[in-house]
Amino acid sequence: MSASSSHLTFPRAQQAQIIRANQRDLFHVSSLKEQAESVLRAWLGTRRVQRLDKELDVFVKLLYFGLTTGRATQTLGEEYTDIWQYDSRSGSLPPRLSWRLSFIFLSICPPYLLAKLGNDRTFVARKPELASCIKNVASILRIASEVNLAIFYLKGSYYDPIKRLLGVQNLSSFPENPHSKPPSYAILGVMIGVRLIYRLVQSLKSQESQSRDVSVTLEAEGAYLDDKSIESVIAMQGVEDESVKRAEDDEGTALDVERIPPQLRQSRNCALCLEERTDSCVTECGHLFCWNCIVGWGREKPECPLCRQALSLAKLLPIHNL
Repeated sequence: MSASSSHLTFPRAQQAQIIRANQRDLFHVSSLKEQAESVLRAWLGTRRVQRLDKELDVFVKLLYFGLTTGRATQTLGEEYTDIWQYDSRSGSLPPRLSWRLSFIFLSICPPYLLAKLGNDRTFVARKPELASCIKNVASILRIASEVNLAIFYLKGSYYDPIKRLLGVQNLSSFPENPHSKPPSYAILGVMIGVRLIYRLVQSLKSQESQSRDVSVTLEAEGAYLDDKSIESVIAMQGVEDESVKRAEDDEGTALDVERIPPQLRQSRNCALCLEERTDSCVTECGHLFCWNCIVGWGREKPECPLCRQALSLAKLLPIHNL
């Protein structure tokens, strides 16, 4: 029996099946990434693993979807809900190799490249106009993804915008039950639509207020935290690509590190990277860390890694004498 005639006997996958399949895939990708991080942390150290977080995420997704979708087999999420991908335009089941590779590449690589270039301070400084354009493209893609999700909850065809672009849907091996009505997720689509409209209105209001404010106080007068400008402190947020700094080269301390006895220097180690602290800062709960380490940690988990108290990156306090 040909593929085009065989898939006609199978109903389209229901919304609940597609949603559960995607949630299951996200769970397995996250679990695989955590296991890879634990292995790399033992080899490279916490600080280096934090800098390679985006690359590790791309590698794990390429590995997961390459060994499943790339080989024309079900992902673990699709196997869990027993659904299959097929090309609704050509009727091929499974989709052609060219589609499978296109789906994997377009789903993973463009978001990574946009985020990488947008957070690269050297690239932003050299080509600010292009960097601004890249950030705008990334924002447009995020909005398009939310619009696609709203349409999916209303109509239930394409959960992923790349699949909508390529025309790939899902079939279910479970026969339809004429006596039961599948659950509706239309209310979620309406809520996402309302949120998008609200954000659009807020964005328009923000642009209008900025156009009225002819002079920006921060740029005109300058604002400083201790002896550092606010701009330089904010710029320190993009720490993923910075090289490891030696304690002797730390400009964020008033101490002469080289004259500190070795026994005391051991007590200055950061609990996250296990190396001597640089650009030391203190949390609200009183624990000391490297600025780069605690910022990287706080982006993933908003809690102190030692006492688990709530952590706010905006309330980190630079320390120059410890």
